[in-house]
Amino acid sequence: MSIHDIRTGLTALTNAVDALQSAPAPSPEILDRALSGNKINGGMITNFSSKGITDESTVNQILTVHNDGITVKAIQTQSIDNALTVKGDLTVEGEVRATRLHVDEVSADVRNERSSSLEFTATSGAHSGKGLLWTGAEDYTKQFVFRDQPNRLWSSDDIDIDREKVYRIEGIPVLSLTTLGRSVTQSNLQTLGTLQSLEVQGSVNIDGFVYWDTDSERLGLGTDAPNGMLALKNIDHEFVIDNTDDKKFKLGTWTTSALQIITDDTTRIEIAANGQVSLNSKVNITQSLGVGVKNFSDDVDITTARAIRIQNKKFETGTGIPSTGNYIVGDIIWNQTPTPTGYVGWICVRAGTPGDWKQFGQIQS
Repeated sequence: MSIHDIRTGLTALTNAVDALQSAPAPSPEILDRALSGNKINGGMITNFSSKGITDESTVNQILTVHNDGITVKAIQTQSIDNALTVKGDLTVEGEVRATRLHVDEVSADVRNERSSSLEFTATSGAHSGKGLLWTGAEDYTKQFVFRDQPNRLWSSDDIDIDREKVYRIEGIPVLSLTTLGRSVTQSNLQTLGTLQSLEVQGSVNIDGFVYWDTDSERLGLGTDAPNGMLALKNIDHEFVIDNTDDKKFKLGTWTTSALQIITDDTTRIEIAANGQVSLNSKVNITQSLGVGVKNFSDDVDITTARAIRIQNKKFETGTGIPSTGNYIVGDIIWNQTPTPTGYVGWICVRAGTPGDWKQFGQIQS
C-alpha cells in the first residue's frame, strides 16, 4: 500500500469522525416495563397515566407529597369511606347532609331549615337546662329552656304573641288579649280594674268584710256568720233583715241593742232593747189606730183594749166604783151598762187606793 492510499484513508476516517461527532444522538429505546423507579430522580413527567392515576394537569403544581402527608389545593371526591379528622377550620360552600351530628358548640347566623324536630338528649337522666340560649348580650344570657322540679319550660324574658292569638290548654282558650277563658274557675286575683256584668258562683269574701255564704244564701257585712238574709255587724251589734216561716219579713237588731230610725241624723223613732217604742217627732196617722186589739173597725180613729190616759187623767170602763188600784182626782170610769135614771159614770174626787168616787151625769128616765 502506498503512502497516498494511507493518507486518503486517514482523511476519510477523519471526515467520518467529524460527521459522527456533529450528528444528533439517536433516541434511546426503552422497552415496556423496562424502566424502574431507581432510574428517575427529579425532572417533570407530563401526561402521566397509570391504572389508578391519571395526570390531566396543565397548570402549575397541584399536589405535593410530604413525609407526614400531602398538600393539595382542591379535592373533588364522591365519598370518604373512613373516619375523618379535620384539625383546623372547615368551610363548606354548599349543603352538609348528616345522619347524626355531634358538636360541642354551634355558632350560626344562617337560616336553619329542618324536616324533623329539634331533639335534646338527657344527660345523666335529666333534661334540665337544655333548650335555646342567646349569648353575647350586655346584661345576661337569654334563655328558653326546660327545667324540672316541677317539669316546665322556662323563659328568662317576656313571651309575646300576636294580639289576635290566644293561649290554650288542651285546645281550650284560657287567655287572650281581652278575655279570660270560661274554663278558668279559680283564681287568686288581688287587683282588678272596672268590672262589667260580673257573675259569681259560690261563696264570696270581699276584703274580709263582705261575705256571701252560698250554702245558707245569706249576705253578711262585717260578719261571716250572718243571722239573717242580710246582716250588718259591728263588734257585738248586729242588724238583720230576714224572712219568717209565715212568709213575712222582719228587720231589726239581732242582739240586745236598741234600734233607732233617723232622718237628718236625728232619731225619730227608737225601739229599746225591751221593745219600748219612743216617737221623737210628730206622728200623722191617716187611718184608724188600734192599741192592744187585732180587729177593729174604722168608724173611729182610736180603738184600745185597755184604759187610756189623757193629760194625766185616766179613762176606763166598768160597772161600778173600783175596789182596787191607784187613782187620782179627775180619773173617770165610764159605765158599761148605763140605764135610765142611772149615771154615765164615776169620777174620782180624792186620790187614793182606790180613792173617793162620785157618780156624775144622770141619765133621763
